[in-house]
Amino acid sequence: MQLHNRQISENISHENVDDSGRVDVIQIDALLGAARRQWIVVAICIACAVLVGVAVATTSVPLYTATSKVLMDRNTNQVVQQLSAIGSVLDDESSVLSQVELLQSETIGLAVVDKLNLSNDAQFMADQSSLLGSVVGFVRSVVNVSQWFSTQEESSAAIEAKRRSALWRVLKNVRVTRVGRTYVLEINYTSPSPELAARIANGIASEYLVDKLNSKFDATRRASVWLQDRIDELRQKAMETDLAVQKFRSANGLVTAGNALVSDQQLSELNSALIVAQSDSAKAAAKLDGIQKVISAGQSDAIVTDALDSSIVNEMRKKYLAASKLESEISTRLGAQHIQAIRLRKEMEEYRRLMFEELGRIAESYKSDLAIAKARETSLQDSVAQATGVSAVANETQVQLRELEREAETYKNLYQTFLQRYQEAVQQQSFPVTDARIISNASPPSSPSHPRKMLLLAAFCVVGAGIGTGIGAFREFRDRFFRTGEQVRDILGLEFLGIAPLMNDGLRMSDNAAESNPRSIRKATEVTNYVIDHPLSAFAETLRSAKIAADLGISEKECKVIGVVSTLPGEGKSTVSINFAELLASQGSRVILIDADLRNPGATRAIGRHAQEGLLETLLDGKSPKDCFLYNARTGMAFLPAVVKHRVPHSSELLSSVAMRKLLSTLSASADYIIIDLPPLGPVVDARAMASRIDGFVYVAEWGKTARRVVRQTLDTEPMIRQKCLGVVLNKVDQEKMNLYRSYGSTEYYYSRYSEYYQEKT
Repeated sequence: MQLHNRQISENISHENVDDSGRVDVIQIDALLGAARRQWIVVAICIACAVLVGVAVATTSVPLYTATSKVLMDRNTNQVVQQLSAIGSVLDDESSVLSQVELLQSETIGLAVVDKLNLSNDAQFMADQSSLLGSVVGFVRSVVNVSQWFSTQEESSAAIEAKRRSALWRVLKNVRVTRVGRTYVLEINYTSPSPELAARIANGIASEYLVDKLNSKFDATRRASVWLQDRIDELRQKAMETDLAVQKFRSANGLVTAGNALVSDQQLSELNSALIVAQSDSAKAAAKLDGIQKVISAGQSDAIVTDALDSSIVNEMRKKYLAASKLESEISTRLGAQHIQAIRLRKEMEEYRRLMFEELGRIAESYKSDLAIAKARETSLQDSVAQATGVSAVANETQVQLRELEREAETYKNLYQTFLQRYQEAVQQQSFPVTDARIISNASPPSSPSHPRKMLLLAAFCVVGAGIGTGIGAFREFRDRFFRTGEQVRDILGLEFLGIAPLMNDGLRMSDNAAESNPRSIRKATEVTNYVIDHPLSAFAETLRSAKIAADLGISEKECKVIGVVSTLPGEGKSTVSINFAELLASQGSRVILIDADLRNPGATRAIGRHAQEGLLETLLDGKSPKDCFLYNARTGMAFLPAVVKHRVPHSSELLSSVAMRKLLSTLSASADYIIIDLPPLGPVVDARAMASRIDGFVYVAEWGKTARRVVRQTLDTEPMIRQKCLGVVLNKVDQEKMNLYRSYGSTEYYYSRYSEYYQEKT
């Protein structure tokens, strides 16, 4: 859980996890807190930016912008298009934007410079800055003097340089925009002189129209010259190709009748006749086949078309049917063997024989018709084959003929087209119509357009606010110190015991409060006795929280050995140790305070300045600790100082020695609490060496000064101290600034309500 909290604090510090587990992407409280903390930086940046903006606004030369408008006239464009398709302007987006670029081109700019003689206009060539303008004017006068002695070539080069300089100024100050989605182009020119701005804006519009006319005239003139050469060439080509077609026809006998060759017409007619002959042959063959099937089958009832047309067959058939009917009646009444029935059956056989003889004669006529149709078909096939060969040869030759005809037709069409274009180009040279016109001339503006002071100040305010916000964000990002109890829990995974605030009179909970002068000594005494003088203060409540943590965390021991440590020197651990021991003693407990910081004994300097003997004498010389104790008259607390008369290089060995273990064992028999002021963990290893002798640690971190990373790294390298750590006390807390780091629902947020139970002064 501690590792999870630490990961949330380090990796998603901009996210807020509420009670339901939902993660808010934007931590509004953190943003508001950062704004409260950094508003002074932002305000200073805005004030500086406003001052700079005021200076810029008051010192800038006023500039005037004159505007003229040009319309891309579509009606005129249609008239021109009717006259010629050359030089017209299309009404699409790209064409309009191209006209914008043309208005800002060097061609128009140089034309305006030459027309208005801007290169020799002192007002135009002067710089906008008065001081810089004076310097430039002086340099220009020196150059003009030097030109008196120069050659003609050098003078021409100087004139061209002045033209280019004037062109650069024109192009720098001109701006052409399209008005919405219309065909109106707005020409804006900015200058310190309103009259000059109007003159140049109108000059650009006028020269634009002149350039349009000149470009169209040049285009039509060049087109006319080119078209004339092409027309002469095409005329000759058209005559040559037409003559080649006629010669080819005569040489290959390609005689035409109408739009087709004679051989093709003959082949078409023969094919038609062949189709008819083939149809006749098929019809004759079908008739012959049908009548032969009837004859071979002997079916007298079969119907043959040509047999029905025969009077003989029809007569025989009628007689046959009449005899058949009579024979059927007699056979029914008198019997099949009656003499009349037999006679009638013989007549029927005769009639049938006569009908088939007639059908045979009809079949012979069908054979004759089929032979005639076949002969005609064969003759036509021979004629078609002969005509096809002639036509194939003619078609092969006609391929070349058609190619010659296409070439001749192409040259003929090109000649007519170019001749028409040439006539249009000649007409357009004398037709001065352009597809643009001026719809609004520029007039000298009455008020300057730059600088816009309010807008400039607003822009500087925005820039200042942006810079201030960036600096504030950087400061917030670089704030790597402990500010709240939540940071202690999330980053270190330890219990937060409370805060030790700054004193109202400016005293700080530090280890070096005592100095040699009396005033410093008096202040040090007030600090070391603070919990006694202010038992209802927030500091006293923090130390009571540490006592409860010790009682609950080390409940199995009669005498609790508590070490007070910090990461860096000067974080106030000695002051916390003294006040913690005095608080415990004031509550009736037997308390012994030991100053184990043999390198920098801050507790001894604070409350044992006149001691002659202490911890070193007890460990090294075997003196009784009771002979070295200093007692607090108000609380009865026993204090074993560290009187360092010379440097002790082996302090860690002393603290982890057997003598130190025996000393703690001896003192435990006569005390309820032993408070040990240990050296800081960062610079020395003394506290690590003595960690096994300590039942619990109270960790002191300076608010707003000690980096979170160094504390976390120190505890990560000291697992025994982390395991035995009772909690963390934030020392030297500026309560007014701490309010800026509060978030909704945190301990700091309700601190103003907690303070009703605190009383800093008695």
